[in-house]
Amino acid sequence: MPTAALPKPFDPALAERGLERWRQEAANAPEDLRDWAEAYAASPEGRALLDAVCGNSPYLGQILTRELPFVRRVVTDGYDDAFADLIRTLDAEYGDERNMDRLMTALRIAKRRAALLIGMADIANAWVLEQVTGALSDIAETSVRLASNHLLRRAAEAGTLTLPDPQRPWVGSGLIVLAMGKLGARELNYSSDIDLIVLYDDIVVQTPQPDNLARTFIRIARDLVRIMDERTKDGYVFRTDLRLRPDPGATPLAVSVSAAEIYYGSVGQNWERAAMIKARPIAGDPDAGAHFLRFLEPFVWRRHLDFAAIQDIHSIKRQINAHKGHREVTVNGHDIKVGRGGIREIEFFAQTQQLIFGGRDTRLRIAPTLLANKALCAVGRVPEAAVVELEEAYRFLRRVEHRIQMTDDRQTHQIPADDQGVAHLATFLGYDDAEAFRTDLLAQLGRVEDRYAELFEEAPSLSGPGNLVFTGTDDDPGTVETLRGMGYQDPSRVISVVSTWHRGRYRSTRSGRARELLTELVPAMLAELAKTPAPDEALVKFDNFLGRLPAGVGLFSLFIANPWLLALVAEIMGTAPQLAETLSRNPSLLDAVISPDFFDPLPDREGLRAEYQRVIADARDFEDVLTLSRRWTNDQRFRAGAHILRGITDGDRCGPFLADLADVVVPELATRVEQEFAARHGRVPGGAWVVVAMGKLGSRQLTITSDIDLIVVYEAPPEARMSDGAKALAPNEYYIKLTQRLTNAITAPMADGRLYEVDMRLRPSGNAGPLATSLESFTKYQAKDAWTWEHMALTRARVIGGDPALTAKVESAMRAVLTGPRDPDKTLWDVADMRRRIDKEFGTGNIWDIKYARGGLIDIEFTAQYLQLRHGHDHPKILSIGTAIAIGNAGAAGLLDRDVADELVATLRLWRRVQGFLRLTTAGVLDPGQVSPTLLAGLSRAAFPDEEPAVDFAALDARIRAIAARAHRHFVALVEEPASKLPPPETNEEARLP
Repeated sequence: MPTAALPKPFDPALAERGLERWRQEAANAPEDLRDWAEAYAASPEGRALLDAVCGNSPYLGQILTRELPFVRRVVTDGYDDAFADLIRTLDAEYGDERNMDRLMTALRIAKRRAALLIGMADIANAWVLEQVTGALSDIAETSVRLASNHLLRRAAEAGTLTLPDPQRPWVGSGLIVLAMGKLGARELNYSSDIDLIVLYDDIVVQTPQPDNLARTFIRIARDLVRIMDERTKDGYVFRTDLRLRPDPGATPLAVSVSAAEIYYGSVGQNWERAAMIKARPIAGDPDAGAHFLRFLEPFVWRRHLDFAAIQDIHSIKRQINAHKGHREVTVNGHDIKVGRGGIREIEFFAQTQQLIFGGRDTRLRIAPTLLANKALCAVGRVPEAAVVELEEAYRFLRRVEHRIQMTDDRQTHQIPADDQGVAHLATFLGYDDAEAFRTDLLAQLGRVEDRYAELFEEAPSLSGPGNLVFTGTDDDPGTVETLRGMGYQDPSRVISVVSTWHRGRYRSTRSGRARELLTELVPAMLAELAKTPAPDEALVKFDNFLGRLPAGVGLFSLFIANPWLLALVAEIMGTAPQLAETLSRNPSLLDAVISPDFFDPLPDREGLRAEYQRVIADARDFEDVLTLSRRWTNDQRFRAGAHILRGITDGDRCGPFLADLADVVVPELATRVEQEFAARHGRVPGGAWVVVAMGKLGSRQLTITSDIDLIVVYEAPPEARMSDGAKALAPNEYYIKLTQRLTNAITAPMADGRLYEVDMRLRPSGNAGPLATSLESFTKYQAKDAWTWEHMALTRARVIGGDPALTAKVESAMRAVLTGPRDPDKTLWDVADMRRRIDKEFGTGNIWDIKYARGGLIDIEFTAQYLQLRHGHDHPKILSIGTAIAIGNAGAAGLLDRDVADELVATLRLWRRVQGFLRLTTAGVLDPGQVSPTLLAGLSRAAFPDEEPAVDFAALDARIRAIAARAHRHFVALVEEPASKLPPPETNEEARLP
């Protein structure tokens, strides 16, 4: 070989050490080999080769100096004959090998020698690119074939397979090993791994153990990877990747042909169609392999493509951040495979057009990249100038790729990150000047980039701020960088989740049209989720949402037509876990969002009642009423939550709306339940019942997540002994069971969830008392047996449904209790003692636990309740179910300083706004150490809507603590301090609070 063709050694000292090793090996060799080795090293040709190899590639240098006999054969016979003899010998000596260890050793030695031979031929420019990649592909294919035959014989000997022709185990075996990617196209790079798909034709395979069929071929696939991939003292053969098989995250290493056919026929993706262009059977049963590829032809080569399918093919390219006409590429660290202007762009240039036009034109069904481009040119799809430029660039970049990999046998495609590494690479490529290499590289990358950007330049980018590629099996480095820049902490997880959508594992993404629409949506979706406090968690919630969707096309089309809706859903997923859970459970809620009036002011009670009646008018039976009630109520709650999230309303103003919602639905259900109940048990003659709301529902200040506190009071005349139905019941049993039916109707989990959680512990005697209480027992209990805390609860009680006459009696009885005379000192002491016991059990130093923190909701509510009980007898006008109104009334009556009253009301409204927002945006209590900037802004707006949002959580926290401290001081001054001066009453309230 001419020495001028060989590169100079970048590291002369390294070259000298290589020469020394060569001479040491020669000294220990047989005489004829020693003489040849010494003479070769002394010759200009030999010395130039040794310097070029050892001075540039530590990896090849090590092989060269330990393989003297093989090097002599290469030099003597020439590259072509020596390589042919290597493959021939491997086949002849190990074609029938029964011992796996011996086979693994032989394959590793052959690969080592092939790597040396191919490297020498490539460095010396003795072989063109096709010869280099073809030889690498040949050694890989031969190795896979020998390993597969060995494993088939092994399975037959173990009795798990029956081979029709044991001497030729591949014949009729049903095993299919497809070479994919560069091996399939015979374009393997120097340190490439090999992409395989292992299949078995379950119709062809013969086995005495049909139940073990899958396990048999999974074992073959696993052992095939081991033979090829496992590192031993002799190295490895090829790194082997089986992830191009159908849905690798959900399928075994070996897939049956039946399962593969179903997959590709239903959810196979366009990028998999592109990958299958290069698929080629290289081992196992050739007939079964050919039959499978014939089956795949309609999947890969579609004769008719609709516009959406073409757009999806285009999206394979459009997800990459392609640019034209300006250069931002730097040489150092650039990835020449997947980076801008790299090898992948040349491959995609061919493949995307092959997918579009190859269905009708069989001339385009060609695996090798350069031949595919020439075929596209021949049929008039690509200009000749583009083909010429791309071929020149492809050959240049593949040569650079090989030199990078030869240096240390690393599967990398990156130019060295440091200048010395770039200079080394330039020398290895034969450049005298690193700058000349940089100039040539940038020129080639630029040409590829321009041609690639021209390809679909009429289509808008799908890449967003950078690459957003979710095809293939390896994480795209540009996509990882893009996602990290967007704020995602675990880009690989994001890529895995999005890839799962495209694999059609969810009902919503099973159709091709749904996946095509999703491809268009993903960049915008990820961008919106990235705006939330924790994008990774938001993505998980969105994934859960998609997983529960019954279908995707309609919703995805809706998102494309209404980008603001996608932004709202992303905001919900990222900042409102309660709404996110509701939406995931009932995706049809989004139907309401797109109605024109969704963000109009929330309706009043009469508006709600009219709409609710219209909805349940379509109910066919009681079950329908329950279903429709849940769906409609969830719609309204979701709407209220969205209003709070968007700042249209707040937790304080929304409380009455949410109470109106319950006021409309619960009484209607009570009526329907009673009708259903009466059909079986009749009615109590002269009897009546009412539903009393307590707690937050009673005070008309529900939150999105509130349960509802209810009690039931009934009345039956003394003469009414039994109900008049077929299954007659005594009055007390009748109303207790009727109450059970009502609570079941409200709380039963259905497809749309529960209507409300119901708490009935505020009834007389709490959990120890009957579910329904007669008016007589209720009145007597409240007059004689009720604890002070039960009278406090009564200040927020109101009848929301039932018999009008009984309603008047119950309201009169409750008012009589609240306006009756009572011992002021005992009331004061009891209120203080209850607050002390609550603080002992639930006390917290976290001011954002709005309910229990000192100065929070309980302190202000207890203040209002104490004032009503203390002064209700002399000042009945102060009574009100609304805490704010009651405090205002006390101030107006002179029972509370007006300034204090105003401050407490303002603080109460602040707490309600904050609590309403936190109920949406946090699961549990806010952790002050986990407040993101987005959450801080929303929290600040909720707390102080008329001010600019706070940018410092510490300042907001300090301000909130100061407000709470003042409210606490007022409670101390009004209740705790005067109570501390009193002796304990004779009857202490030891009853545990509900």
